[in-house]
Amino acid sequence: MGQKTALICGVSGQDGAYLAQFLLDKGYIVCGTSRDAQMSSFTNLVRLGIREQVKVESMSLNDFRSVLQILHKIEPDEVYNLAGQSSVGLSFELPVETLESIATGTLNLLEAIRFTGAPIKFYNAGSSECFGDIGTTPADELTPFRPRSPYAVAKSAAFWEVANYREAYGIFACSGILFNHESPLRPRRFVTQKIVAAACKIAQGYSHQLQLGNVTIKRDWGWAPEYVKAMYLMLQQPQADDYVIATGNSYSLEDFVRETFNCLELNWQDYVSSDQSLFRPTDISYSCGNPRKAEKKLGWKARYKMPEVVRMMVENEIKQQG
Repeated sequence: MGQKTALICGVSGQDGAYLAQFLLDKGYIVCGTSRDAQMSSFTNLVRLGIREQVKVESMSLNDFRSVLQILHKIEPDEVYNLAGQSSVGLSFELPVETLESIATGTLNLLEAIRFTGAPIKFYNAGSSECFGDIGTTPADELTPFRPRSPYAVAKSAAFWEVANYREAYGIFACSGILFNHESPLRPRRFVTQKIVAAACKIAQGYSHQLQLGNVTIKRDWGWAPEYVKAMYLMLQQPQADDYVIATGNSYSLEDFVRETFNCLELNWQDYVSSDQSLFRPTDISYSCGNPRKAEKKLGWKARYKMPEVVRMMVENEIKQQG
């Protein structure tokens, strides 16, 4: 069997960069796309030291012809769709772009795969946001979707597109319903990175007050480099299926803040305040995943829970700031 080729849409993001690194280690030829590959800096690939090993191409997921051209040019064995507007908070300000980049982008990829007739395996990045408020029972693959943001609505639409193409056309297409997963490659606009960066600055003596929104929300936080392995494993199965990927443990944002400041031997209450203007129009109070199916069928289990994730992010931030 020859060397496999993987196409990663959204290679410049957190998950795209870690997935590229993972697949390169597996001996894959890795190609990544960006809207304008000539102008993109691919900072995360540079940070991981793999920029020169990843072939990059310009592609707009909203343009069917562009998607089709890249599939013909690259002839991938596997396509990983990690592209699209990725911020829940920002989706309230950019609802149309969010829907088009996620739902239309996914549909274009699926239709292009069908059009080529090639035996391409397709991974779609689903989201735990699709579940909405689930009460206090961890969500699994049979939990109904009740999306509470434009981002979650778009991800829900993309999920059902994948299921439809799998059933109607026999395409090997999977969705990974990933719960929150963090790393040092997270952009600063994500609250976890905002907390870690601010706490490290305070520890270095900078006068700083950290303002956050609702700190009572609970999330299932994992370690991003582990989660990309689950994506890969889904495409190695004999049958295409959807999987919840999570740690199975939920912590409040206040817990995350406390853990971060504890790592730096600081009392978080001296520096953190809640700002009503940072609350989202609608938010999910409790989020937790049941990863039993992934453990049973993929042999995948999260090693790192929130406290370890925080520690690794803080250690990296200190190194970066130093």
